[in-house]
Amino acid sequence: MLKAGLVGAGHLGKIHLKLLEQSEKFDLVGFHDKDSANGKKIQEELGYTFFENFDELLSKIDVLDIVTPTIYHYDYAINAITNKKHFFIEKPITQTLEQAEELLKLCKEKGIKAQVGHVERYNPAFIATKGYIQNPMFIEIHRLAEFNPRGTDVSVVLDLMIHDLDILLSIVKSKVKSIHASGVSVVSKTPDICNARIEFENGCVANLTTSRISMKAMRKSRFFQKDAYISVDFLEKKAEVIRMKDAPENPSDFDMIIENADGEKAQILFEYPNIQPNNAILDELNSFATAITENKSVEVSVEDGTEALKVALEIVKLIS
Repeated sequence: MLKAGLVGAGHLGKIHLKLLEQSEKFDLVGFHDKDSANGKKIQEELGYTFFENFDELLSKIDVLDIVTPTIYHYDYAINAITNKKHFFIEKPITQTLEQAEELLKLCKEKGIKAQVGHVERYNPAFIATKGYIQNPMFIEIHRLAEFNPRGTDVSVVLDLMIHDLDILLSIVKSKVKSIHASGVSVVSKTPDICNARIEFENGCVANLTTSRISMKAMRKSRFFQKDAYISVDFLEKKAEVIRMKDAPENPSDFDMIIENADGEKAQILFEYPNIQPNNAILDELNSFATAITENKSVEVSVEDGTEALKVALEIVKLIS
């Protein structure tokens, strides 16, 4: 088992602590939090060992789980690299692109494994459907959330849209050609709603709408490609694949057949991928442990996190 320590015991940090303790791949040594009162309270209430001195915790572990506010990500990651510790780091990877590129360079130089917490990669609906997604040419994405003061210190792009940017960049195997975006600050000092249109060099176009001031939550992505349409509901954990193929010569009464203006007939097929329930955060932590112990590539690399941040920051720049 890998000895793990965590830094940043906020809302998400406490979830990570619970899952690190449950995991059969990690031995949770303890955690550090800049707020000593909060750390001692968590130790007393939940039983996790609180280290007031971060360096002491770092000396006792193999893996550091960084779940602090983004402003502290870079410093803790540098600490981990300097002390030859592998690290898991929540999204967005860092505040600036320069910081992310520095982490990428150092991890390669020092042989450090690091994974970025783009947890939607482990969403069971996405896992069940990503094999169907082949060279999509139009992608429509909606991520709408009800207002929550937590996270409003940054733009909705870095708070929420970055999830979808990572999924998008993992699917479309082409460089970004151009970005157009607009956003509005409604209740926060930073934009609360944003729409971005991203064009890729291969001709694919993605339209993303993200809001944190909606009346109802939604996390849906739709992928359109030749002869197929794939819908993924990240919130409800549902998926649907609609495919087209040449109509059979003698269709049955139950076959759905359409005919175009030229008299060409096609059959519509509906598929509902088998979705296996999971705990996405536990799965991402466990997969990181496997990448370390078996010396495999991580699922969401520092390079992936850097690319998602690069696009996100470009969108932020356009709407600021």
